[in-house]
Amino acid sequence: MQVQPYLFFDGRCEEAVEFYRKPLGAEVKILRYKDNPEPQPGMVPAGSENKVMHAHLRIGDTSIMASDGRCQGKPSFQGFSLTLTVPNDAEAERLFGVLAEGGQAQMPLTKTFFSSRFGMLADRFGVGWMIIVEQ
Repeated sequence: MQVQPYLFFDGRCEEAVEFYRKPLGAEVKILRYKDNPEPQPGMVPAGSENKVMHAHLRIGDTSIMASDGRCQGKPSFQGFSLTLTVPNDAEAERLFGVLAEGGQAQMPLTKTFFSSRFGMLADRFGVGWMIIVEQ
């Protein structure tokens, strides 16, 4: 069994996927609403045919799935964070900087009793991230 996060970007999925692709080394597959051979009436607002119905991001050994959902422009990511466990301080600092660009640092990357670097942020899409150096 696997548990995989599924994020709904409410119209900004492709932008988010491109933002994550390079710094996280994500392998990405995208299906658009227009590619659905059995579209459901009323499922997607008119004019959203090119939006992302389903995206699969493979980051290391982890899969994250994403979608534009109903494309209503109101993404909400509350009550959880995605955690990146990295091998060293330099990688933690690089990823924290990239993901925080246009977002908000909630806890600056710092040394803690449990890690040489740990920090928390919300990226430009509102997704919470925790970055920790593996001990």
